[in-house]
Amino acid sequence: MIRTVMATIFTYGSLMCEDIMAAVTGQNLVFDEAHLLDYERYAVRDEEYPAIIPKTASTVQGRVYYGVNEEGLARLDSFEGDYYQRILLSVKVSGRALDAQSYVFRDEYRGLLAGWCWDFEYFLQHGKQKFTSQYLGYQRLV
Repeated sequence: MIRTVMATIFTYGSLMCEDIMAAVTGQNLVFDEAHLLDYERYAVRDEEYPAIIPKTASTVQGRVYYGVNEEGLARLDSFEGDYYQRILLSVKVSGRALDAQSYVFRDEYRGLLAGWCWDFEYFLQHGKQKFTSQYLGYQRLV
């Protein structure tokens, strides 16, 4: 019997954009708006993308995508690279708790974080075009 992995992934940065998520995973996925408690989202210095780290009493807005297959997970792992670790977290979707995997910034790279929070709306207006045209990790997968 062949076992197929179908994962739920919480995204909080560039992957909140459906087109970027589809290009990275190779899948068109169903999603819901979600939020993650006790984490904070920071800009990564000199980059267009963010990172999340644990921080009590903070909340990160994002999306959960359902049904990411094994190939999609492998592509996400490659896309996220060494700075991030995929872990299982509990997120809130429409007031209920849901287990989802997400990419959390590794402690040893925290020195790369900027001193300000990353903003999705600002990314859409000012960073998305640069991200999609220049980010090498994205270019390899498209």
